[in-house]
Amino acid sequence: MKLTAKAASVLSILGLSVALSTTVGAATAEEKIVERIKPLSQVCVEGDDSCGGAVAVAAAAAGGARSGADVYNASCAACHAIGVAGAPKYGSSEWTDRGAKGIDALLETAISGIGAMPPKGTCADCSDDELKAAIQHMLDSAQ
Repeated sequence: MKLTAKAASVLSILGLSVALSTTVGAATAEEKIVERIKPLSQVCVEGDDSCGGAVAVAAAAAGGARSGADVYNASCAACHAIGVAGAPKYGSSEWTDRGAKGIDALLETAISGIGAMPPKGTCADCSDDELKAAIQHMLDSAQ
């Protein structure tokens, strides 16, 4: 009789474990779905506290400007590493030629876009100073 009670107890625990693991798996699967379909971003108007306006601005300001290398690696390298659609290649003499125009002229071109490059390239959230640092990073790579 003790053996039957122990077996029933073990089976009950095993059944409960299976039920709990299925429930946890379902929650995890649901969380994964929510993560996959969530919006990529939100648009907030400055001064609108309903979407974290003041907190978001303070957080962005606290982070400081990204370095030229960081901006280049995140946003510029996709085209400038291989010269997509005529983009001057990083580390080439093409940057020496462009450097003759002066960094302010290059910054104006980067801000407004040129040829296949859209305004601000692929870094729409870059400040002018961050773009300037990325341009300087590419100018410094010239051989």
